Amino acid sequence: MSQAIIIYETRTGNTRIIAEAIQEGMKKAGVEVLLKRTAETKADDMADVAAVILGAPTYHHDLISSMKTFLFEMEKADLNGKIGAAFGSYGWSGESVQIMGDTMKHIFGMEVMEPGLKIKRRPTESSLEQSKEFGKKIAEKIKRGGD
Repeated sequence: MSQAIIIYETRTGNTRIIAEAIQEGMKKAGVEVLLKRTAETKADDMADVAAVILGAPTYHHDLISSMKTFLFEMEKADLNGKIGAAFGSYGWSGESVQIMGDTMKHIFGMEVMEPGLKIKRRPTESSLEQSKEFGKKIAEKIKRGGD
């Protein structure tokens, strides 16, 4: 059974690349993590995990519509007290990370890691390392029991 799930949406592939780097960082830190796109994910997939990590690009100063729709699916899961984290790529503004983080914190009652991870445009070697470190921080929080 996975200890965490990364649920993401992407338009150009950038957010997928970041998600894979976060997953790599978490695995290297000893946490089993499942990676899924929003369309493939159901509320039951979040039932037995300690952490839910959401990723989506910012599109016209907003969250991409497929992630918005997925947030309604998340409402079906009991996420209160679970660890949450958000990440995403952006061109010039990056609001999606804050929107996802705020939703997890204020609507679902999750313990959200702040700040979320924002990567501008196509990920570089430097930003991929930053993504792996973000994954390691999430993994460490899971291992500590979410404190």
